[in-house]
Amino acid sequence: MLRALIAGLAVLMVAACASVPAAVTADLEARESAKILALLEAQDEAWNRGDIDGFMAGYWQSEDLRFASGGDVTRGYAGTLARYKARYSDRALMGTLKTTDHEIILLSPDAAVAHGRWQLTRDKDAPGGLYTLVLRKAEGDWVIISDTTTSAEE
Repeated sequence: MLRALIAGLAVLMVAACASVPAAVTADLEARESAKILALLEAQDEAWNRGDIDGFMAGYWQSEDLRFASGGDVTRGYAGTLARYKARYSDRALMGTLKTTDHEIILLSPDAAVAHGRWQLTRDKDAPGGLYTLVLRKAEGDWVIISDTTTSAEE
């Protein structure tokens, strides 16, 4: 009888403990997703000020950064920054950036994927497309470690 009681209590304790992480996970996911969304919004704001360096602050400052767009892959922070500065060399080319349809998936406390749409509004055109970002938490901050951006024209 005592063994059955102990076994029953053990099962109840395990079940109770199993339900706590779900609540913590939902809270963690909401908190970290909000931080990632704030990073994406800060990038839009920097872009719209004409500040490519500020836009790039959301990227991992490593030679292991991966940026893929237009069928090409650029490796490294310096290469990605140089690509942006060459492609968007003045405010007219930069236009106004708006990202929407954000979908953030927290894979673990320090890894996430973000999907969404991007749209540039410029005097002569309005290119846009989709993006998929892989993010890692480094020293307490989320950074983009891989960016695959597609264009509607591709």
